[in-house]
Order: sequence, then structure tokens, then C-alpha cells
Amino acid sequence: MRTENCLIELGTEELPPKALKSLGEAFAQQFEAALTAAELSFTSVSWFAAPRRLAVYVSALAESQADKTVEKRGPAVSAAFDTDGNPTKAAQGWARGNGISVEDAERLVTDKGEWLLHKAHVPGKQIGELLASLLNQAIAKLPIPKAMRWGNYTTQFIRPVHTLTALYGSEVVNLTALGLASGRTIQGHRFHGEARFELDHADNYASALEAHYVVADFTARKDKVRQQLQTAADALSLKPDFNEDLLEEIASLVEWPVVMQASFEEGFLAVPKEALIYTMKDDQKYVPLLDSEGQLSNTFLFVSNIESQDPIQVISGNEKVIRPRLADAEFFFNSDKKTSLESRLASLESVLFQKQLGTLKEKSERISSLSGFIASQIDANEALAARAGLLAKTDLMTNMVMEFPDVQGVMGKYYALNDGEDAAVAEALYEQYMPRFAGDALPSPGVSAAVALADKLDTLVGIFGIGQLPKGDKDPFALRRAAIGVLRIITELSLPLDLEVLVAKAGEVYGDKLSNQDFQAQVVDFVLARFVAVLQDQGIAIDVIQAVSARRPTQPSDYVARVNAVAEFKQLEEAQALAAANKRVANILAKQGVDSSVNASIDESLLSEDAEKALYSALMSAESVVTSAVTTQDYTKILSTMATLRSAIDSFFDDVMVMAEDDAVKQNRLALLSLLRQLFLTTADISLLAKS
Repeated sequence: MRTENCLIELGTEELPPKALKSLGEAFAQQFEAALTAAELSFTSVSWFAAPRRLAVYVSALAESQADKTVEKRGPAVSAAFDTDGNPTKAAQGWARGNGISVEDAERLVTDKGEWLLHKAHVPGKQIGELLASLLNQAIAKLPIPKAMRWGNYTTQFIRPVHTLTALYGSEVVNLTALGLASGRTIQGHRFHGEARFELDHADNYASALEAHYVVADFTARKDKVRQQLQTAADALSLKPDFNEDLLEEIASLVEWPVVMQASFEEGFLAVPKEALIYTMKDDQKYVPLLDSEGQLSNTFLFVSNIESQDPIQVISGNEKVIRPRLADAEFFFNSDKKTSLESRLASLESVLFQKQLGTLKEKSERISSLSGFIASQIDANEALAARAGLLAKTDLMTNMVMEFPDVQGVMGKYYALNDGEDAAVAEALYEQYMPRFAGDALPSPGVSAAVALADKLDTLVGIFGIGQLPKGDKDPFALRRAAIGVLRIITELSLPLDLEVLVAKAGEVYGDKLSNQDFQAQVVDFVLARFVAVLQDQGIAIDVIQAVSARRPTQPSDYVARVNAVAEFKQLEEAQALAAANKRVANILAKQGVDSSVNASIDESLLSEDAEKALYSALMSAESVVTSAVTTQDYTKILSTMATLRSAIDSFFDDVMVMAEDDAVKQNRLALLSLLRQLFLTTADISLLAKS
């Protein structure tokens, strides 16, 4: 069967830059899914996306579906013929529907009976018959939050569509989509080359566009921007400050990237660099440059969409654009410094944190109280933590943060230092929101960690306390992120904190504002549940996590110590046998109604079998080691000690009848197993490691 490479392009107005990559990926995914569902053979589907185009390129697409034979079962033979052997109406109707006579039908014989059968040959459809439907299916499933109409068209898309190109090799595939008939016309660059040109072959798409000043491949265009930025920065012995998000947004704004260099007055560098960087990157999509010490340069880079014959004019225009934004930042900074953060506390009374939980002023007071308490638990300065907590939200009322919201916390640090606050207080104001996202840096140990924890816990306890638990993907107060932040701070900074104690204290600080009586257990369980994702990301097996979770340790650092110990124990040769034994012990105790959490006395005089005496002796030795190791949370030592019991446990189950006829002996042996279970449970429920 003939195959050719196929290209379909939608030529549009400028597409939303933040959505361009996801649109391109989705277009390819949905079109590939439609091709697969239609049983059209192809090798691969790739995508192109630029500001004014979305395209898919299908390699080795078959010209038609493969022919196939479809078996169509008719009525049972017993119902297909009357007593005289003549076809019944049911048989005749079925045959007519299949375009055959009853006599032409084959027979299908099974162990359940015999039926009429027709094997229909179904020729495959040509792509000319299929592509329109497949394309429209793919377009309908694109992630478009808000579609628009244009001109006199009744169709809708994320932006107006002006051209529709559909080529199968060098041939135009005639189809209609979004109110347009297909052709071979392609939009060139808006300012360079031809405005429109004819594409001769699907394989020449990328090269033809490049000849018309369009880099259609999104990844290639992004890499070109990255390379040009790095080359320009290296020439200045500076470092370009950009991340992948900014790089992708820039690549989504230009079709023919040309990196250029501009500058602003050095006087603006007196403004905190974070505010200047924010306005350059977020507002203008410029790339700031930093020196070897991380200080901002007054030279910056920007990416133009044209190769200008008069680049000085382009540079001058961009410098004129950025200057007023920097001047605003300078004015706000100088103006804000005239008013101390402390004097802004009263203004927080006008801002509602949450209707049932009060204002930001009340939240600040709660954070202050909770920060001081946490500081006392981790040997940090209580007074400084309480002070930082009180001032934590005051920079939200400054002109700078109102204009540039992303610099909240950052500006708090600068204004606190300007006010003469302690350096630890200033740093805590900056670090209170850390970690803000996965992989973000943590706050410094001490005062900063106390404030960051207090802020997150206050939100968690407050929202749970009024019964507004997150449901599904709805989490308006970012409680999941707060919970993961709490876990990361406590575990990665090795803080000796207990979630139950922290949550209880946060609830106490709220006073009578909380209506949900179950908030404490709910918050602790919610935070602990985040451990599953956090630990799995670190490569910890799910059964190890479940074994520890079954014990519900509420000190996160202790939780991690247990997980690490169980993960190490699981690698031992004895692990599976001991896990199976634990499962067996748990089942025996459960059937007999024995609560292993209750200490049961063992009467040594009732131990008659050598195997049970040996197990008792081994347990007594292990118990002294476990009791000592628990105080230092040395769970690795506990489990390695318990691993030495394998032979004694095996012998016990091989040689001893637990359900002895003598009830006293039976209860004594159950007490022995209960002690065994207790010693393992000091770390985790090892029975959950057993293979099913």
C-alpha cells in the first residue's frame, strides 16, 4: 500500500504564548489518537507550533485503511428455516440487510449451536474520505479555555484561522475545517519574506518556512533563543537569568528570534534587584543579566522577532518601554521606606484573610504566637520568631507589592532592614513562603523555619477548622502545597516536631473561631497522607510507606527514620520470611481477639517445648535492645535485631502448637506471639511487606 508523509497546518492570528506549547502537543496527541482509532497505518506524529501556526506532520501515512473481513452472525439455523426447510422471515431479512440470499450464507457451528454467517469484505476508506473528520475530532479536543468567533464565520477557535493546509506528499487533500477549505497556502513571517507562499511538498514544510524567516519547530526555536542568549551574555562576561518557563514564553512570542542587547540607567540599581528583575521578566519578557556575585547589571537582553536594518531603533524602543516601569519601582521603593512595617499593622485590619477566620491582622497575630511556640521547640529565638510572625504580612500593604505581587516577602526583608529590624527577622519575612513549589529552597533553620511553619499550619488548621476540606482538584487555599511544605521543612531540617502538638497549638491560638471538632485528626492525617507522594518521588517502595503509615507516627522526622529503616530491612535475606511470620502472627492474634497493643504477661513456667523456650529467650534479649533503641529512634538497629529472630520464629511455628488443649498454655503462647508482634510494631507493621 502506498504511504506518504502528511502535513496539516492551521495558519492563525497570534496564539496565546503561554498556551502555545500545550496546544501543539495536544494537537499531535489528539490527531494521533484519531488516526489510530480510524485504523490508519503511520509511523509517527510530530508537531510544529509558532505564534501564527499549529501543525502536525505524520510520517508514512497509509493512503487508506486496510481492507478487512467482518463476520456478521445471523439467526440460529433452528430459527432460520421452517419445518419444510424454507427460509423464515428473520433469515430473509438478515440476508437482505447483508446484500445476500439465504442460500449464500455460511454456517457457524459452535458447541452451543449452529448459526447463519456472512463474511463481509469491507474495503478500507481513502484518507480523502477520513481526514476531515479526524482533523475536526482533534481540533474539538484541544485545550481551549475560551474560544472566539471572527468575521462572518460561525465556527470557533482560540484565535482566528486564515489558512488551512493539508498535503499528502505533494498532493492537496481536499477537506474543510473551521470554515476553511484546504489548500497549500502557508503564511510567512509577518514582516520578512512573502506574506503567503505555496508549499510544494509536506516534507519541505520546515525548510520552506525557514526560508521565509519562520522557525516552525518549537523546540528548535527555543534552543536557538537559549543559544543566542548564552552567547550574548558570555560576550559580556555575565550570566543570563531565565528559567524554562520564560524561555518557552519568549519562544512562543517570536517566529524568527534575534537576541539584542539594551541597558537602563545605573541609578535604578539602588532599587532591590528582585523588583527590577520581576518587571523585566514578567512584564516585558526581557532577560536580566547578573554578574559573578549575583548582582544585577544595568545591561539586559531581549528577543526581537525581526532582523532589523536599523537595530539601534529597536534597542532604543525597548529601552523606552522599560524605563517607566523601572521608574515606577524606584518611586514605590522610596515611598514605601518612609513608612515602617510595624506602622502598617493597623492597615491589615482592612484585609480579610477568610470571612470566618478574620483579617490579615488577626492572622499575623496568630502566626506570631505560633512562631514563638515553634521556636521554643527547636531552640530558636522565641522573641525574634514572634516579631517576624507579627510583621510577616505587612509588606502586602506596600505600594511595591501591590504593584508587583510576586515580590511579597522579598520586599518585607528590605523594608525590615530599612526599619532597623533584626537581620533574622528580615530574613524570616523573605523566607516565610518557602518552599513555594516542588524543589524550591527551604527557609533557614531557626526563626525563618518557625515562621514558615506557623504560616502554613495556621492556614491548614483554619481552613480545616471551618470544615472546608479540599475536594478533588479544588484547593483554593493551596493546602496540599502547604502540607508538603510543612513536611519538607521538618524532615529536611531534621526538626524534633510533632504534628499533633503543632496542630493542637495552632487550634488553641484560633480560640473559638473553629467549628469543626475533628480538625486536629483531619489535619494530621491530611499532612501525613502527603508523605506518600513525597517519599515515592524519592524512590521509596509503596509497601514500605504503607508499613510505616500503619503505625501513624506523627513526628515527620521519626516517620522518615522508620521508612529508611524498613527500606533497608526489606533488602535483608530474612525480610520476606519475617514479614510472612508477622502476617501469620497478626492473623492468629486477631482470630483469638488478642490486642497486641496491651502488654500480656508470659509465665515462663508454662513454657514446655524447646522451641518456645528458645523464642522466649530470644525475645527477652531483643526486648532490652529495642527498648534502648526506641529512645534514640534507631529503627535500623531495632529491625536488624528482630531479623536475628528468624530461626527461633521458624522453629516455633514448626514445632509448637499454639492452640494447645490446656487453655493456660494456649494463652501463654498467644502472649509470646503478642510480644513478638509488639516488638516489630515499634518500627512498622512488617506484615504489610509480605508477598501476596
